[in-house]
Amino acid sequence: MTEPAAPCATQPDWAPTVASMGSAAAPSGPEVSPSRIVAVPARTALEHNFPAVLISAAAQRESWRKELHRPATHTHKWWAQRLGSVFRGILTAAVTETAEQAGDAYAGPTRLDGLTVFDCFAGSGTTLVEAVKLGARAVGRDINPVAALVQRQALARWDEGLLTTAFKQVAAACQDEIERVHRSAAGEHVLYYFWVLHVACRECGDDVELFSSYVFAKHAYPARRPLAQAVCATCHDVVAVNPAEQSGFTCANGHEHATFDGPVNGRKMMCGSGHTSAVVDALDALDGHPPDASMYAKLVLTADGAREYRPIDDFDRALYEQTARLHEEHAGDLVSPVGHLESGYNTTMPLRWGYRRWEQFFNARQLYCLGLLGAAVRDLDESAEREALATLFSGTLEFNNLFCSYKGEGTGAVRHMFKHHVLQPQRTPLEAHPWGVASSSGSFSALFETRLLRAQRYKQRPDDLVSDAAGTVRRRDGLSAELDVDVVSSWAELANAARPAAYVVAGDSASTDLPDASVALIVTDPPYMDNVHYSELADFFHAWLVGVRPYPGYPQLATTRQDGEVQAVAADAFESAIRAVWVECARVLADDGLLAFTFHHARETGWTSLMSALRAAGLVVTAIQPVKAEMSSSAVKSAALVPSNLDSIVVCRKADRASSSAAVGQADVAAAGDVAVQRLLALARSGIDVSANDVGSVVRGSVLALQTRPGCPITMSELQELASAAVATATADLAASVGLRPTPVAPAGPTGP
Repeated sequence: MTEPAAPCATQPDWAPTVASMGSAAAPSGPEVSPSRIVAVPARTALEHNFPAVLISAAAQRESWRKELHRPATHTHKWWAQRLGSVFRGILTAAVTETAEQAGDAYAGPTRLDGLTVFDCFAGSGTTLVEAVKLGARAVGRDINPVAALVQRQALARWDEGLLTTAFKQVAAACQDEIERVHRSAAGEHVLYYFWVLHVACRECGDDVELFSSYVFAKHAYPARRPLAQAVCATCHDVVAVNPAEQSGFTCANGHEHATFDGPVNGRKMMCGSGHTSAVVDALDALDGHPPDASMYAKLVLTADGAREYRPIDDFDRALYEQTARLHEEHAGDLVSPVGHLESGYNTTMPLRWGYRRWEQFFNARQLYCLGLLGAAVRDLDESAEREALATLFSGTLEFNNLFCSYKGEGTGAVRHMFKHHVLQPQRTPLEAHPWGVASSSGSFSALFETRLLRAQRYKQRPDDLVSDAAGTVRRRDGLSAELDVDVVSSWAELANAARPAAYVVAGDSASTDLPDASVALIVTDPPYMDNVHYSELADFFHAWLVGVRPYPGYPQLATTRQDGEVQAVAADAFESAIRAVWVECARVLADDGLLAFTFHHARETGWTSLMSALRAAGLVVTAIQPVKAEMSSSAVKSAALVPSNLDSIVVCRKADRASSSAAVGQADVAAAGDVAVQRLLALARSGIDVSANDVGSVVRGSVLALQTRPGCPITMSELQELASAAVATATADLAASVGLRPTPVAPAGPTGP
């Protein structure tokens, strides 16, 4: 039997310093033959000697531009796109015994021949891609069909020539018409149209345009490019201004503005007659309809390649009205979004603003042009390349809707709708060019290059991030196998495949067709208890995908919300749902196999629910390893007062393979806290940021994990008290050693991890 890791009061062997990482340096010289591993050892580096510093150094580099370092999993939006370096590290440490072996396996051409890796919450497909790159047989399952579609693209075999040909067919069917309705009176391309919502003052009925500032366009680097654009509140003339030197402006028609401030200030608005009221009061008066919107400016690409901001004119308004009529006349031939929003954690704001149906997230021109584009993709012959373009079409929606806003020039101009992982209405939405022209942001043609072709080239020659002995991280190719597998839809197809294959399906992981004890490794990233409710967001894409039908068998559901989802604000509901999945995982896991997953939760209830579910499923936690997590550029992370920077890798075995004969006591609680502190210190001293939230999550999880040991005499409530004390001690110790910002008092209501 494999015993849980022994406590260690001194610097442990699983915490290499930067100077000791020479064994994992990027290989050089002649190509090395792959090292082949065919079994999970009884004692693994993942449980006892995980090289967290080495893996985290690579993950830190990857986290800034994941779409460049792991483009195969970045062909479409998903809300939990984890770091490939971390999951490669988990897989290689799970099949090796020492830190040195794990480092060598991570940084070398390792192949997991014959091993089956299962991801029961497969998300964007990170585990699947890393498993296939290591030569393992991959099985991915996710209850959400949009996630399954993203996974299929991460692994699918495309022919670049056929992909380009299919793209040209789509262009021939709709590009000219889309470009025609994005033109100025002089025939120039219009890159962006600027819109503003408006409501009526409840007191006097005056129309109020919901500007918080009349400056609507700034450069991303205003210190170098201080010129900005403002719109006149009276006539909508567009004026170049310098907000750093001006306090107001006068338009060409003589309308003076003493300030750049608009009528909206926070949640309040003021009409032209001076009445102040809450914006939500005006929304309530709309009886469940969204506010009206009007165009006020456009950004034109001139014949000589310059960009000019101009006011909206009669031609623009007439062209829009013509497009709206075309949409009505041809609606039956176009792909259109179907369905309505249901009440939920992430739909509260749009419902309050009157957005009841998914089609209301788009104006008439967007519905017409996206409908043309979707129909052109829909009508292609069935193929892997058609499916890729259907996924690309869906991804384009993220940048072409009324919940987008303008970031400004000097960067990607379109701020996509999921910047904060919520459905947030915009008072001044941006309408982009969905097909795109030179330097367009978020367009179908631009994303074809930056998403599909980049992913295709990565699949043909994947590279990896490797840290050398000096801590320098470099990209190295030649370590991983080409992503060249057939995507199949059942275990039987996988078992009988004549060539390398991966099994990907949309379905509840609490009930699978996998045989008993058929999986060597289960490596996953389960949803957090109450953070991002994926199905509520994924329905935005699904509303269109139902009409495009990206592949035969794509679920024709009214919504992606399902009863088996492992996501709930209520702790008991979360525990019940995830327990059902862990029970199924215990059934399909080989007796000597490992379950490993990443997790982070700031709230105690997330950890208690998780550990109770594991224990009920007959799984014992044998280790918790902190590691670099998430994207460092994440808007959600950067907005937090004390952002989390680490995940906990929770490692489990079946209870009859990992049980300890010794009863759990106070010494084990102290040891669990001490080991967690040592591991956190190793990361902090290597230069990885460790926050107070990270300390709380890792230490709390390490102590509460004792509850999964068979016969643990300490109740969960008692462990909760002990865990809180351990967190306080660990936070003080780490603050004294490496410095930590204290965790602020959390606001009332549910919080994310």
